[in-house]
Amino acid sequence: MEHQKNSWFGKFAKKTSCYAGRPATFGVAILLIVVWAASGPLFKFSDTWQLIVNTSTTIVTFLMVFLIQNSQNRDGEALQIKLDELIRIQKKANNALMDLEDLSEEELDEVRAEFVKLAQEQRERKAAAEAQNTSEGLNEDKVAGA
Repeated sequence: MEHQKNSWFGKFAKKTSCYAGRPATFGVAILLIVVWAASGPLFKFSDTWQLIVNTSTTIVTFLMVFLIQNSQNRDGEALQIKLDELIRIQKKANNALMDLEDLSEEELDEVRAEFVKLAQEQRERKAAAEAQNTSEGLNEDKVAGA
């Protein structure tokens, strides 16, 4: 991915997403809708009057899709790097998991199946240990009562 810090689009997308998420921006959008609706009688609710809002909202929505996607890509990459670092510093961690996002669907399915199997084995070990603790507790009660 292109280095966002120096990219004009990256800077623009970051600033725009920052401003778009503010309550004031929402307030401005509501105000524009109220002004547009109030101007309806002035323009006799003509097709042009309707077309203005339809075209405007379509253009804004179309452009925001790209800005939101850029923001999600940037956030996803940053999160992935942070997770990779956490995996890397753990002594018992499986460092082969650090690049899972680059695997094919089939490879991901294989890794997922391995982890499902590990989770099931862990649940079985935990259940066996709990059963053993329960039976030991019963045996101790019998010995203490005798």
